[in-house]
Amino acid sequence: MVGPHGERRPADTVANALHVAKLATGEIKETYVHAGKHPGKRAGGQKGGAARAESLTLERRKEIAEQGAATRCAPTALDRGRSERVQQ
Repeated sequence: MVGPHGERRPADTVANALHVAKLATGEIKETYVHAGKHPGKRAGGQKGGAARAESLTLERRKEIAEQGAATRCAPTALDRGRSERVQQ
């Protein structure tokens, strides 16, 4: 069994319960192995967003914003079904 942070846990229910009890009482300490992304990747992504915003012209940023707003406000298939029922 694997815990929420990728740590190994006993597969047996009773052994796992004993393990959790020991953790709760402080009898043992749990060590975490970082299984996530490389820290540099997150920093690179943050830099990339700022660089993209800097390189876009005001007109292009406006186009992207308008397109996003139109997509968010567009009626969905569910909305179209409701309007058809209301008109009948």
